[in-house]
Amino acid sequence: MDGATINAEAGLTRTLAEQASAFRYEALPADVREVARQCILDYFGVGLAGADDELVRLLLAEMVEAGGATQAAVIGYADRLPILSAALVNGAAAHALDYDDVNLAMPGHPTVAILPALLALAEAKQSSGREVLTAFVAGYETQCRIGMTMRPGHYARGFHATGTVGTFGAAVACARLLGLDAEATARAMGIAGTQAAGLKSQFGTMCKPFHAGKAAQSGLLAARLAARGFSSRTDLVECDQGFARTHSPDFAAETALAKPPGGHFILANLFKYHAACYMTHAAIECAHEVRKRYHPPLNEIAAIKVTAHRGSDRICNIPAPTDGLQSKFSLRQTVAMALTGVDTASLGAYSVANASDKRLMALRDQVEFDFRDQYPEAGAEMSVMMLDGTVLRAEWDAGKPSTDIADQGRRLTAKFDALAEPVIGHARSTGLRAMITDLDNATDVGALCQVAAAR
Repeated sequence: MDGATINAEAGLTRTLAEQASAFRYEALPADVREVARQCILDYFGVGLAGADDELVRLLLAEMVEAGGATQAAVIGYADRLPILSAALVNGAAAHALDYDDVNLAMPGHPTVAILPALLALAEAKQSSGREVLTAFVAGYETQCRIGMTMRPGHYARGFHATGTVGTFGAAVACARLLGLDAEATARAMGIAGTQAAGLKSQFGTMCKPFHAGKAAQSGLLAARLAARGFSSRTDLVECDQGFARTHSPDFAAETALAKPPGGHFILANLFKYHAACYMTHAAIECAHEVRKRYHPPLNEIAAIKVTAHRGSDRICNIPAPTDGLQSKFSLRQTVAMALTGVDTASLGAYSVANASDKRLMALRDQVEFDFRDQYPEAGAEMSVMMLDGTVLRAEWDAGKPSTDIADQGRRLTAKFDALAEPVIGHARSTGLRAMITDLDNATDVGALCQVAAAR
C-alpha cells in the first residue's frame, strides 16, 4: 500500500480493494501489530465505560425489542443480538464518551467505526486473533486513504468523517475477514458508500455516537451483502456523482496512494487522554502547562487568549455548555476546567454541575480566540494575561503521534484499567487486557467479546 499507482482501467475503488484484499498477517510489521492491539485495548476500555450511557440504553432497548438471532455480545451487557444490531450498539457505546482514538488522515475516529463490526462478525465466524488483526489494519488503512482524497473539504463542509469515511473502513475490514476477492470488496465499498452518513451539526447530541454505530453497522451489512452477490458500482469512491465528488470540493484521487509516514497510517493513530473532543486537547495541555509552571491566582487573570486552527471553531466551540456532553465540545469550558485543576481525564468531570459552576463560568467567559487557517490542525497556543501585565504562555501540538509505542502502551493500560475495572471488576478487566495482549495467539476472539459483555 505504499506509493502504488492507480490502475487507469480499474480506478481508485478497485485499486484500494485489491490492496485491502491482499493484506496478510505475516506482512504486518511488529509496530503495526502492536498499535493495532493498542487500538483494540482502548476500544474495549472506552466501550465498557460508555456502555451505561443513556443513548446506549435507548439503542439497546430498541434492538432487544426488535429481536433476532443471538449472534454477538454487547459490551457491558448480558444481552446478545444479531451481529448488525450488536455492531450498532457497540459502536455507539465506544463513542458515547468521545474518549476513543483519532486519526487526522480521515479526519475522525478510526477504530470505533471498524471494530464493532469486525468483532461482531468475528464472534459469529469464530475467527482467530490474527485474522482480526489483519482485517482491522486493512480497513484502517483503506479508510485513511479515502479520507486523504477528500481533505479538507469533506470535513469542512460539515460531514462527520467517522460516520461517512468510517463506513468504508468497516466494510473493507469485514470483507477481508470474509475472504472476499478484490471485485467483491469493491462492491462492498460501493454498498458502504451509498449508506455513509453523519453530520457535524449533531456534535453535542446523542447522534454523534450514533454515527459511529451506524458506520459499523452499515459497513458490516455492505460486506455481507457483497458476499451474497449484491450488485453495486465498483468505482463508487471516484465516479461521477459518486461518494468523493458529491461529498468534497477537494477530491484528489492520487492522494489515496501516497505513502504515509512510517509506511502505515495506523502508526499515526492518536489516543485520547482527556475525555473530550480531540480538538480541545492541545488547549487543555496548554492550560495544564500554565497551571503547573506558573500557578496563577485565578482571581488575578485578566484575559485568556487561545490560538487554534479555524476548523476548531466549527467543531468544539460551544460557548456556554449546559451539560457534560456539550462541555466535551467547548474549548472555553475545557480550558477553564484545566486551569482550575479539574481532572479532564475523569468521566465525571463533564457534568451539569461543572457546566454550571460559577467559578468555571466566570473563567470561560474570559477566553478569547484567534482562529487561523494556516495553523497546525490539532495545535494550540495560550496566552494568559494577568492583572499586573504579566503574560503566561504555553503551546502544544496534539497532532503528533507518540514515537514511543511502549510508553504509549503503558499509558493506555492505565487508561483501560481506570475505565474497565469499575464496570467488570479487577479480575475480568485484567483477564481481558491479557487476552488482547496475546491476541495474535487467540484461536477465537469471541472469548474477548464475552468477557467484556455481562457486568
